[in-house]
Amino acid sequence: MTFRVPMYRAIRSTVRRIALLLVALLILSGCSQSDRLLLVKAVSAGVPSLDPFFDERSGLGQDAEIRSERPRSSLQQGNRPGLYGGSSKPGVCDVDRLKEFLADPENHRKAQEWARVVGISPDSIGQYLDRLTPVLLRHDTLVKNHDYRKGRAVAFQALLEAGIAVLVDDQGIPAVKCSCGNPLSAFDGGTEKISVRFEDGNKKWPSFHEDAMVSVKPAPSRLDRLALVAVDDTHQGIVRPVGTDGSRDKTFDTREERRVPNLSGLTVAAAAQRLADSGLAAAYPGGGPPPDSAKVTGSRPAAGSELTWGQYVTLSVDAHATGEPSTPPTSGPTPPTKTPNEKPNQKPNEKPNEKPTPTGSRSPTEPTNTPTSPTKTPSSPLPTDTEPTRSSPPPSTPPPSTDSEPPASPDPPRTSSAPPTSRPPTSDPATSAPVTSPPVTSSAPVTSSAPVPRGPVSSDPVSSDPVSSDPAPSTT
Repeated sequence: MTFRVPMYRAIRSTVRRIALLLVALLILSGCSQSDRLLLVKAVSAGVPSLDPFFDERSGLGQDAEIRSERPRSSLQQGNRPGLYGGSSKPGVCDVDRLKEFLADPENHRKAQEWARVVGISPDSIGQYLDRLTPVLLRHDTLVKNHDYRKGRAVAFQALLEAGIAVLVDDQGIPAVKCSCGNPLSAFDGGTEKISVRFEDGNKKWPSFHEDAMVSVKPAPSRLDRLALVAVDDTHQGIVRPVGTDGSRDKTFDTREERRVPNLSGLTVAAAAQRLADSGLAAAYPGGGPPPDSAKVTGSRPAAGSELTWGQYVTLSVDAHATGEPSTPPTSGPTPPTKTPNEKPNQKPNEKPNEKPTPTGSRSPTEPTNTPTSPTKTPSSPLPTDTEPTRSSPPPSTPPPSTDSEPPASPDPPRTSSAPPTSRPPTSDPATSAPVTSPPVTSSAPVTSSAPVPRGPVSSDPVSSDPVSSDPAPSTT
């Protein structure tokens, strides 16, 4: 009994220590996982790859010497003006020769792997290459590269030095490394925790900075042209149609000022595209881009400001609201819409029971002198003394109309005294239509044997509304 208590205490203490040790290991393991760096292999301009799809000395492409530009943000959109450079020199990327290599029966296995990486069939390689555009990188760019080893395409994360010639697709994403034909795709991962390895002859270049690397995000829509900067003269811009080799380039002066367009109400994606079309780039508060569907509420500088080509415009964004996906409609009158109670021939500003102002001409369907022979079936019930429209006059008198229905005058201002005066009927057929302050349909049948309803015409005084100046029909 005397030995059991100390032994029990010792076991319990050991268990506690083991539990605390396990907890500490789990915490340290979690921290190491979250702090783990993504390993990226550096690829220098002009340095042959160890396992390329094709020999770098075969003349497929030629890199250039360009000092890397310091970016505004590590995440760039494929349609940003000046993201890539251009050159008028031939041989930057020989697409025709790359097609021949991939179509060669001796390279059938390579063509199959190449197409598998791209996500197309081997028969579609030629058409796919025709849609790509040769450019030169102006930034150290993160991509997913693919070597060819033992009959298979092997993917690895890579950092391509500025100056490397690539083919980009119609959303501005690098798709092929020109010098060796390696297929490329968008970079996997963020740009914050990266460890760049310089090995296999790829030495650290002088302009390398860890905060100068960029990853390219696809443009919000397919592009029909790219806005490039001439690598040998930054004052010259190049407009290159997508899918061309540079033979159809047009140049412009990058020093010309551009006006900031109105971006309020657009989505982030639409605003970025409109800025790109204007020769400007989009930036966002905090660095990270908001969702493409978020609503833009303004910009800095404001709309109408003038900037030089390629400068950034910072967008103010409401991430909880959705903007217009395209250009908002211009201001102006909108076409009227019919309400459910509106008649087919009714004017847009008329109320359902309201008649237009008379035009001086009588429709063929007007009632004749004989009140017992109506020519039209009533289209609405006769008004009663409790008609809602008697409580207040109509807001305005509608414009003159040429409708076939006989008109009635709008209510005059209500008075509190005189009963209506009666005038004997005349021989003019136009006076046979009853006209009173409550609106009445012109074709309401009135028979001589039935009493005339209260409201239109009566020998009794009408409730405080004077009758209009037109003569009223006789009640005899």
